[in-house]
Amino acid sequence: MKLQVSNSNVPTWRDMTVKSDLPSKLKPLEKLSKNLWWVWNSDAKALFRDLNPDLWRSTGENPVMVLQRLSSDRQKEVINDPNFMERIDKVYAKFQDYMKKPMRKDVPSVSYFSMEYGLCNCLKIYSGGLGVLAGDYIKEASDSCVDMTAVGFLYRYGYFTQTLSVDGQQIANYEPQNFNQLPIEQVCDKNGNPVILEVPYPGRIIYSHIWKVAVGRMNLYLLDTDFDMNSEFDRVITHQLYGGDWENRIKQEYLLGIGGVLMLKKLGIKSQLYHCNEGHAALLNLQRLVDYVQEDHLDFNVALELVRASSLYTVHTPVPAGHDYFDEGLFGKYMGEYPAKLGISWNDLMNMGRENPNTNERFSMSVFALNTCQEANGVSWLHGEVSKKMFAGIWKGYSWQESHVGYVTNGVHMPTWAASEWKEFYAKHLGEQVFENQSDTNAWKGIFDVNDEEIWAMRMTMKNKFINFVKRDFKAKWLANQGDPSAVMKIVDKINPNALIIGFARRFATYKRAHLLFTDLDRLAKIVNNEQFPVQFVFSGKAHPADGAGQGLIKRIMEISRMPQFLGKIIFLEDYNMVVAKRLVSGVDIWLNTPTRPLEASGTSGEKAEMNGVLNFSVLDGWWYEGYRFNENAGWALTDRRTFTDQSQQDKLDAATIYSMLENEIIPLYFEKNSKGYSPRWIQYIKGSIGDIAPNFTMKRMIDDYIERFYNKEAARTKKLAAKDCALAKEIVAWKEKVAAAWDGIKVFDVQAQPLANNVTGQNYEVKAIVDTNGLGKDLGLEMVSYKVEDGEEKLWNVEPFKVVKEEGDVLTFEHKGKTEDPGVFRFAYRLYPINANLPHRQDFAYVRWI
Repeated sequence: MKLQVSNSNVPTWRDMTVKSDLPSKLKPLEKLSKNLWWVWNSDAKALFRDLNPDLWRSTGENPVMVLQRLSSDRQKEVINDPNFMERIDKVYAKFQDYMKKPMRKDVPSVSYFSMEYGLCNCLKIYSGGLGVLAGDYIKEASDSCVDMTAVGFLYRYGYFTQTLSVDGQQIANYEPQNFNQLPIEQVCDKNGNPVILEVPYPGRIIYSHIWKVAVGRMNLYLLDTDFDMNSEFDRVITHQLYGGDWENRIKQEYLLGIGGVLMLKKLGIKSQLYHCNEGHAALLNLQRLVDYVQEDHLDFNVALELVRASSLYTVHTPVPAGHDYFDEGLFGKYMGEYPAKLGISWNDLMNMGRENPNTNERFSMSVFALNTCQEANGVSWLHGEVSKKMFAGIWKGYSWQESHVGYVTNGVHMPTWAASEWKEFYAKHLGEQVFENQSDTNAWKGIFDVNDEEIWAMRMTMKNKFINFVKRDFKAKWLANQGDPSAVMKIVDKINPNALIIGFARRFATYKRAHLLFTDLDRLAKIVNNEQFPVQFVFSGKAHPADGAGQGLIKRIMEISRMPQFLGKIIFLEDYNMVVAKRLVSGVDIWLNTPTRPLEASGTSGEKAEMNGVLNFSVLDGWWYEGYRFNENAGWALTDRRTFTDQSQQDKLDAATIYSMLENEIIPLYFEKNSKGYSPRWIQYIKGSIGDIAPNFTMKRMIDDYIERFYNKEAARTKKLAAKDCALAKEIVAWKEKVAAAWDGIKVFDVQAQPLANNVTGQNYEVKAIVDTNGLGKDLGLEMVSYKVEDGEEKLWNVEPFKVVKEEGDVLTFEHKGKTEDPGVFRFAYRLYPINANLPHRQDFAYVRWI
């Protein structure tokens, strides 16, 4: 037999991480690296950077990896450097003092669920604005000593990193995270073994590891299914953020909501309130219902009262298409066992997720969230109004203007997003008090007394820091991907600190309208090639891998940036992430935002710019609809009025307006420079931006709004409902059942109205109605609802209650006397509704009968 030349099977590779063993004197650094407090503490971040600046950058600003890779020689150098050791001691003492401060007792405890969190660049569990908002929120919860626990996923691949091909095509790269190199810790039992969470899925158990992220004083717990106890089919649940098909999506949302609640129970964490950040986590309330029914032996409807009262749903999406809907077959595959657990029918469960019950509609996670949360809110005033309209069909019989859906305008975590140089500047000129009183405009008023030259010097410092960042970090990327080294060097050389630099960076979705600036290339060329008034534009952002149109926009911008007239004047920075974002929002002069109104629910990048003396030029949408009104001489706005119904025509008009405002207002103002090299009026804009606008959009203001508008109110009501063995909750359920049973038997005997058909202003009128309440008596109310027709649109004009003037058994006589105050064309009708002072709002029990 002839011997084979080779004989080998496939190797089974095993991971082994060899970490640098830190000397005891450097152990405080290890503790600091595992708590994300360092993200927003500039001195702590500087410690890790100064250990090895090149390593800090190459690891994506990851202190855990920096410490793991720190050479023994460098460790000895640090230990023998008394100044460095003193810095370590000071920062660690500051961290310990921070951690000692107790949580507030006047604010309820909250469990916060979100699909993504943007906390720092090296922990890739976010894709964009929603995640960064959630990350900022839990940072502020820590700073404000709110007892909050957050729940999310530890993604193996997270969101993609972006590279651009030579022709400008986006390439999405999914790079696995090594969890042992991240600022997180695996949750283990008392014997040091990983805690395994068992989540019952139909026909099988899915197992999850639990990881803890320490975010200052509070904890974020992350679920992870990517290990060998699960099948290959289930390990992928926590592979990618927003990845896979609809079946993977429902598996993710099942794990986040149901698994998240089970995880909190396993860890012994019981919160007073549950906050659902977007509809992805809505199933958390399904599991809470099961717990009340099976463990506390409550009737389903009583359980629903308790769950609703202690739940808040925040919506970030302004259009119905942006919400998650599941076909009944797929939803039934995963949720089919739940009706039996709750003592309800399958149709009952499906109807909780349908805008129109008893139809073939798909199951909407947002509708389910609204039906299981007492309160709901949009993320800006305008988005709150949009959300009322979007969800109006759920509570038929009520106008969208009467909706209980509220709003809290998003903010940003100032200590994270204000550059360290600006934080030092604020401490020097405004005092340390500004960090404790971020949302108080009085705390910022000192900015108006700061010398103009100092503010200009700060802006130039930040601009040069940004330019150096671009030259250092992107030169290598451009050389690798753009093909022509000489063209790359031309781009680098043309970045001009004396130019007016305008930034545009965000997710490249078509409604963001990144293309507007390129509507008239000849006009744009004249703007950027004016040697007397140089202007440069810097773009950055990712398009979703499935969004061909968004990727096409990036490709088009790259093509334009390589045209001779735009070379070095239009620049695209690839792989937009939190590091790039911070350099941009602190380094450019103007932050440009051009969404199709009202599709920008809030937007927060412009708020980050405000913290750094960067001025906004934006459509009056989202947060800027409110922000611009605090000082209209501290930024620029495109009108909120629509001229054309055809979007392409509106785009052309908006583009022309942008060019005109740049040419006639913004550029001349910037270059209206005095003998000292700056524009005094520009500095006044910066002062107004920082002093009048920025304080209103801090995360401190945002969390205070949630506490005041929702948390305290819900906690107080939940306490009342649950007291004395849920006596009030049971009383409300009994009342609702009584109303529901009697509702169809209500009879209207007579309605008399004199005179209402043709009126003049100032005329009195009177309406009487006789109603057989079918046993409901004064639990029934009657009101006159009127709409006014203006500009072809009906607007809710007035809701006027009737008085009960006579009572004969179950028969009530209602009366309303009024006077016509305003001229115009009106429509009116009479609405019967149930009355109970223990309800939080009408939409809690939206029974309506028009007569």
